[in-house]
Amino acid sequence: MAGEKKWIPLESNPDVLNEFISKLGIDAAKYSFSDVFGLDEELLAMVPQPVVAVVMCYPITDESDALAKTEDEEQVAKGVAVDPQVFYMKQTIGNACGTIAVLHSIGNNLEQLSPAAGSFCAQFFGATGGMSPAEVGRYLEHPPAGAPDIEEAHQAAAAGGDTAPPGADEEVNLHFVALVHRNGQLWELDGRRGAPVCRGPSSPDTLLADAAKVVKDFVS
Repeated sequence: MAGEKKWIPLESNPDVLNEFISKLGIDAAKYSFSDVFGLDEELLAMVPQPVVAVVMCYPITDESDALAKTEDEEQVAKGVAVDPQVFYMKQTIGNACGTIAVLHSIGNNLEQLSPAAGSFCAQFFGATGGMSPAEVGRYLEHPPAGAPDIEEAHQAAAAGGDTAPPGADEEVNLHFVALVHRNGQLWELDGRRGAPVCRGPSSPDTLLADAAKVVKDFVS
């Protein structure tokens, strides 16, 4: 559950996200966000390759919240183990889901993305290695003295979209989650959930198609 601090939400816009990750230390000329125009095979084929993460933005409803609650309870009841190599953090800041999805995408692909030395990402992931998801969330919300602070970069990105952003205190019902491949499995990462959710087998080559199936099931 998000705490009292609230940010202006990010716009679901590749240009906004690419400028944002550039400020965080990722070379957007090598890896960048792009639109997915549809879930059919022909439209997925238009997405630049390789794909290392998929970010989904969807409207929160009573039904989606109820489904998430049921899935979380089932995972606990079944004792589903989470791969310890999956980077996952809690969302403790209101309207920060876009930034959390970006960090989930980057944090599970550090080898490929190679954040610049001294950048926010290099420092953040170096400092939070070994922390619990809740501890990482608190670290992002309240960085210790001398630690990099992402809030200014987030707020600049939130103000840079094609539409006027809502105020930080306005009710926003759109939510970002990330889908990533890790060790042969597809993981849905949502900082509002109890834990990462395993969505079945996957691979680096099939990540996009596997994520598209998850999205199809979600919207059906």
